[in-house]
Amino acid sequence: MSTPQRRTDIGPPHYEKFLHPIIKNNYGKWKYHEVLKPGVLVHVAEGGDKIYTVRAGSPRLMSSDFVRFLCDLAEKYCDGYLRFTSRNNVEFLLANKDNIEPLINDLSANGISAGGTKNTISNIVHTQGWVHCHSAATDASGLVKAVMDELCDYFTGKIELPHKLRIAVACCLNMCGAVHCSDIAILGVHRRPPKINYERLSNLCEIPSIIASCPLAAIRPTIIDGKKSVEVDEDNCMYCGNCYTVCPAMPIADPLNDGVSIWVGGKVSNARTTPMFTKLAIPFLPNNPPRWPEAVAAVKNIVEVYARGAKKYERVGEWINRIGWPKFFDLTGIEFTKYHIDDFKYAGKTYRTTTQMV
Repeated sequence: MSTPQRRTDIGPPHYEKFLHPIIKNNYGKWKYHEVLKPGVLVHVAEGGDKIYTVRAGSPRLMSSDFVRFLCDLAEKYCDGYLRFTSRNNVEFLLANKDNIEPLINDLSANGISAGGTKNTISNIVHTQGWVHCHSAATDASGLVKAVMDELCDYFTGKIELPHKLRIAVACCLNMCGAVHCSDIAILGVHRRPPKINYERLSNLCEIPSIIASCPLAAIRPTIIDGKKSVEVDEDNCMYCGNCYTVCPAMPIADPLNDGVSIWVGGKVSNARTTPMFTKLAIPFLPNNPPRWPEAVAAVKNIVEVYARGAKKYERVGEWINRIGWPKFFDLTGIEFTKYHIDDFKYAGKTYRTTTQMV
């Protein structure tokens, strides 16, 4: 006798409950897909069924009014079926091809662009920033808005790129975002060690946990005014903010010295070359909300130089590896400084030991 299934509210519902009927009926039986225009795809099943996708940009942090607006569009044009991608795009799933243009027109009338497919910049994946994260060095949401306002033509396909381009933003170097494996990344950086509130530390924090939180052993136990406490070896501190995560009495945020850095050349794809990590391009740019003009201009400059110089199907990292890093700095006008030289104690294992520069 089989055991009857029990209903439970633990965990999410099974994803099959939310699949479009055409997708559910043809699951694992797709023949091919095409990009009809920027932001519009069609998937064709072996039996001839077609499902159309309209991809549009959306903010990662949404108001309830905006969510209701998207749901109303989904009810109007695609029987309520939509989904969100891992890069914060919203995708409407349509069975009727005739609804594509009216849906795009409604999105456009409300300031929402369709795009992010094929050789374009997709929506930026990013972290929480000042709105929520306790260790943020910059505001991810505001920075992403400013960057995408400037690069929108690359999202909608008005300006063609050699290949797809992925941008990510992380508000500190704990990197909740994908800044280590994106073509261009903006990373918030702290430049001062944590400030220790000795009066609160003994009441709020566990000394062993604080010491264990530091990846470089820069925090050591000590005695302050007869109480167990900690001290920070500033020469070893890399300003990651891990200690503040476990101890609220060690804040690291500093409005005068926090800012962002720019990294380039990462990717996850295995096509043509192996996956790559990003490398430092610009060590520091100031936080200048609400539009971050220095960071926006730096990212736009790299995108434009890449668009002019890369071969078809070359990702940013592949383009840089072909022309060489000295040429990259020359073409972009980015200054090479001592901060580009990796002085991490174990970096010697990865140093290029040849005198050749390619």
